[in-house]
Amino acid sequence: MKLSEIAAALGARLEGSGAVEIAGVAGIEEAGPGQLTFVANPKYAAAARTTRASAVIVAEDFPALATATLRSKNSYLDFARALELFYQPPQYVPGVHPTAVVHPSAKIGKNASIGPYVVVDQDVEIGEGCVLLAHAVLYRGARIGRNFFAHAHAVVREHCRVGDNVILQNGAVIGADGFGFAKDDRGRWQKIVQSGPAVLEDDVEVQALACVDRASVGETRVRRGAKLDNLVQVGHGSTVGEGSLLCAQVGLAGSTEIGKNVILAGQVGVAGHCRVGDGAVATAQSGIPSDVADGKMVSGYPAIENKQWLRCVALFERLPELTKPLRMKKEAPAGS
Repeated sequence: MKLSEIAAALGARLEGSGAVEIAGVAGIEEAGPGQLTFVANPKYAAAARTTRASAVIVAEDFPALATATLRSKNSYLDFARALELFYQPPQYVPGVHPTAVVHPSAKIGKNASIGPYVVVDQDVEIGEGCVLLAHAVLYRGARIGRNFFAHAHAVVREHCRVGDNVILQNGAVIGADGFGFAKDDRGRWQKIVQSGPAVLEDDVEVQALACVDRASVGETRVRRGAKLDNLVQVGHGSTVGEGSLLCAQVGLAGSTEIGKNVILAGQVGVAGHCRVGDGAVATAQSGIPSDVADGKMVSGYPAIENKQWLRCVALFERLPELTKPLRMKKEAPAGS
């Protein structure tokens, strides 16, 4: 594909020869002749000047390059769109595999592709254009919208609700029982029935081995456009706000409220009944035991304002030096 054609498809501004032939895309360090790459951060300007790629996607204000350039308002997004020009995922032919088990009461929309050993239980409803790959399981009473894509071993439990354009990666479980137990008079843990469904709104993606638990009462809800990374745990009765990102191994205890456009980086933990406000960011491995205000960036455990945490970390590294006078004073002979 000619670079000029890519520029037109992306709506990017072309600098240099549009006749360059592009056969694929690659990262800035791996790219070679015939490939397109991108730079989103000016600190990688040196790499952009030395790349072997035939063309580079950059931001509008990025320094000029000798290499053919596509200038974009959002270079990272346009690089993702360029990937779609060269990579087409597998297409699945509509139909039901002979080994699939579909209950006669289930209602399946048009153009469904139901793969080997899929189980669709009683009273399930699925919109048109769904793809269920091998061993996906939909429990009874599940309600699922259009263009649903369930990779192998994904599960939607009983009476859960899933919107349009939802993707479940391998092993994702929607609506497993919440972790609810109460001690009886003999000190034994008794299970609390988890009666409330998990609800995924439109355009949600849940990645591999992540879990969204059902609620004891009420519901657990992941709002439109939120994305849950691998091994994320959303506890019973929690809410994840619209457009929020929960990165790998994030854990939300029960009844947690995550606002809109929140980013929780890898291994962040949030205690139960806490609210993380709209637009907040928690850096990796933060532990959040209390509410976080809108727009705040927090770090550490217990999570505090990021700039303060950075000062604390810098001080922690200097503790041996700072405490040396105290140790010397303590170890000095009496009367010296």
